[in-house]
Amino acid sequence: MRDTETPAVLRAAGFELVATAFLLIAVVGSGIMAERLSGGNAGLALLANAIATGGALLALILAFAPQSGAHMNPAVTAAAAVAGELPWRTASAYVLAQILGAVLGVVLAHLMFELPPLQLGTHVRTGPGQWLAEVIATAGLLATIFGARRHGIPATAAAVAAYIAGAYWFTASTSFANPAVTLARSLTDTFAGIRPADAPGFILAELAALVLSLPLLRALRR
Repeated sequence: MRDTETPAVLRAAGFELVATAFLLIAVVGSGIMAERLSGGNAGLALLANAIATGGALLALILAFAPQSGAHMNPAVTAAAAVAGELPWRTASAYVLAQILGAVLGVVLAHLMFELPPLQLGTHVRTGPGQWLAEVIATAGLLATIFGARRHGIPATAAAVAAYIAGAYWFTASTSFANPAVTLARSLTDTFAGIRPADAPGFILAELAALVLSLPLLRALRR
């Protein structure tokens, strides 16, 4: 990477950090609020969490896509790098920024609701059905992004928001579909949390989905 490119890459990575932090604030914060206000109704809490996450995604993609692409997801960044749309060194900067941003988002969500900055999740999310759900959720998200972007940023933002809000309900795992999000959600013992011991299975499933989706993504690009 030439020295003249470094400031631009760092600037874009900075936008990825901020966008991913806001995404986790939305996911974790809305989960906390939903659990507190739902009166023990898990379905109502999940509905509120899904709507809030979808709305935040729509806004964040519209705001940050012109700056960095608004990936907010190492799987999306890796898919762009494999497709030759993003240099691997830039992709590495993005992934690091996404992980840091995701953890920062969890910390800020906790502080808003006067919880310890970091916790260890205790929600059990494991087993073949959960792993298959993460493969399906991640593959569907990648296909949505690569298929919708020919229609422009607003259409892509709407498609991604709608897909994730729906996938909260039609997948057994509630559609993490994002390695950085999975890692960060292992650091919260709230509605959105996952046990740290279960996070590697989700992340492996998400990366497997990336590999399995590559032929479909190439076809969608054409």
